[in-house]
Amino acid sequence: MTDLGNSPAARDIASMIHPYTNLSVHLETGPLIINEGKGIYVYDDEGKEYIEGLAGLWCTALGYGVEELVEAAAEQMRKLPYSHIFAHKSTQPSIELAEKLKEMSPIPVSKVLFSNSGSEANDTLVKLVWYYNNACGRPEKKKIISRIRGYHGVTVAAASLTGLPHVHADFDLPIQGILHTDCPHHYREAEAGESEADFATRLAASLEKMIQDEGPETVAAFIAEPIMGAGGVIVPPETYYEKIQAVLKKYDILFLCDEVICGFGRTGQQFGCETFGIAADTLTVAKALSSAYLPISGVFIPEEMFEAMVRESEKIGMFGHGYTYSGHPVAAAVALRNLELMEERNVLGHVQSVVPRFEARMAGFADHPLVGEVRGRGLVGAFELVADKASKRAFAPAQKVGAYCGARCEAHGLIARPMGDSVAFCPPLVISTSEIDEMFDRFAKALDETTAWVEKEGLRAA
Repeated sequence: MTDLGNSPAARDIASMIHPYTNLSVHLETGPLIINEGKGIYVYDDEGKEYIEGLAGLWCTALGYGVEELVEAAAEQMRKLPYSHIFAHKSTQPSIELAEKLKEMSPIPVSKVLFSNSGSEANDTLVKLVWYYNNACGRPEKKKIISRIRGYHGVTVAAASLTGLPHVHADFDLPIQGILHTDCPHHYREAEAGESEADFATRLAASLEKMIQDEGPETVAAFIAEPIMGAGGVIVPPETYYEKIQAVLKKYDILFLCDEVICGFGRTGQQFGCETFGIAADTLTVAKALSSAYLPISGVFIPEEMFEAMVRESEKIGMFGHGYTYSGHPVAAAVALRNLELMEERNVLGHVQSVVPRFEARMAGFADHPLVGEVRGRGLVGAFELVADKASKRAFAPAQKVGAYCGARCEAHGLIARPMGDSVAFCPPLVISTSEIDEMFDRFAKALDETTAWVEKEGLRAA
């Protein structure tokens, strides 16, 4: 083990377990400790500056150091730091936030149910789908179809929805009744010569066959992120959602839209479902809801589902779900102020104005010898690094080319997100065109160094 003395890194190693981390490697290397943030920049404990190219974990929409959000938290802390919303209790911030979300919703919504993270929101949604179908006299209609490489969280039900192997391995997941259909990644999953339209048709047919094989009367819902985030920023073909929705409508299956990453302007529209023409039955939000200044999430409940919940709770005696911190008054106050600031500062208009620069800079890497695919929409995108552009041949996972590129990014003061050999970008929504240039200039240096390393190590060999 590297001797780190009594440094913060050594104390971290001695005291903490880190999510989504190779724990063995961490014992040797320790963490990068971030101490401060301002705008799109963060600073480590030695004062080094980094562009936060993934907005934390896809979430710090307004960037760092927004004093209005700090003041909203402080004011609510002084007034009422905590009160729950169980058993007919409520708070002014939670009421106002629910009203604001109903006003903003891209789908008809009756009520908002608050939780604390995207995982909790999606886990809650699984329970609500089951509860709803029990209330409607359909106890057999419980299965939920997700997608390979989809990401919906890490609680037991949400991790089961997630279609990534490391979220299931040795956790005895997924649970029964959660199924996974095809990933809509044309670059990797299309057959030779298959157009995007034909690929979308094939995936819709595959979904329909799964539903028929399982029995349509047993399938309750289909869940999808408009853009698959942690699975590699997968943007589906243009006709994909139209064809998927036709299948769901045919068999009376709910469309659950996970807007945890895409919601609140990320894709160039207020919600990802607007960008992709998704007529969802319900949706979940988190992350940019508060710009991650405090944990909060929500589930948008349609009237039909709420009416069923009312009937069932009357029969049982109560609606037996919720969290200690559901609708936390401080988190709700910060989220409400965050949404107000987005409107006051026309953040959506700003996103739309800088997206062309973001897209142009991404497209500029398309001919790079290491880049197989450039993909994205709005202010989220990814580069897939490949051993051979012509054949799309991937590097062997053990070569960890994406991880090496991510490390070189950090060396040049840029935090990006390697996911396998895809490197993702999802900067704060307030990023300027000059900052976009600075971000991709730093990435270019890291990518060239990665290419030199690949050549030196002979990693392109088949």
